Amino acid sequence: MCFTAHPKAGTAIHISSFTPLIKAGAAQAGAMLAADVLGRAAGWGALGPGPRTRPQVALTFDDGPSPRTLDLLMVLERHGAPSTFFVTAPNAAAHPDLMNALAAAGHQLEAHGIWHRPALLMPPWKEWAQVRWHPRAEQPGLLFRPPYGGHSPFTRLLARLAHRQIALWDVEGRDWLALPAAELAQHTLGQVCPGSVILLHDGPEVTPELLDLILHGLEERGLAPVLVSDLPMQRIGLRAGLGRLRASYGR
Repeated sequence: MCFTAHPKAGTAIHISSFTPLIKAGAAQAGAMLAADVLGRAAGWGALGPGPRTRPQVALTFDDGPSPRTLDLLMVLERHGAPSTFFVTAPNAAAHPDLMNALAAAGHQLEAHGIWHRPALLMPPWKEWAQVRWHPRAEQPGLLFRPPYGGHSPFTRLLARLAHRQIALWDVEGRDWLALPAAELAQHTLGQVCPGSVILLHDGPEVTPELLDLILHGLEERGLAPVLVSDLPMQRIGLRAGLGRLRASYGR
């Protein structure tokens, strides 16, 4: 099928002659989209684990503060372990006393957003507000951890415009699962390496006991908990991103 130009033009444009170009363009666009989705899932370019040559790890907690925060603080204090809390705007507003307690204990406060929903379910203007919010606004070196670690095509750009760095992890404590703390701790410690960033949550009932077991395991291995700013976190490269994909989706 073709389109014929006005007779005065004296030419006929055959759309079929452009079919290979259209197919090639569609294939290239599909490949670029797949690479973008894969790259965002792997976390390439975001901040992840620190140097593997130092006997240090970073404990991080998402979703707080919550009524469970004081229990976590007691466990951390008992072990002398600093940690980083990625808090949400509603919970920070609801528990200013806990925010003060976290800061007074020397823990690091970073942002986990306003709405706990995947970035792909937000329009860009709403994600902009999500990325911009921070409990320590106007200070340098601020981190943002997207809920579920999920990225939209705009997340990296918005973070750069807001002067935020996206901070992910390489080990999941999986404290959202209905499993005994001992089983969760065994799995978590089996994934930990020097430089690891461990993801836990401020809220689940199992987390304080799990945290205690993890800290005992780290002490036995000679791994010291530090703040993510002291780790320090590094950009996730190709190999680390593939490992993160395997750990998150391959098991």
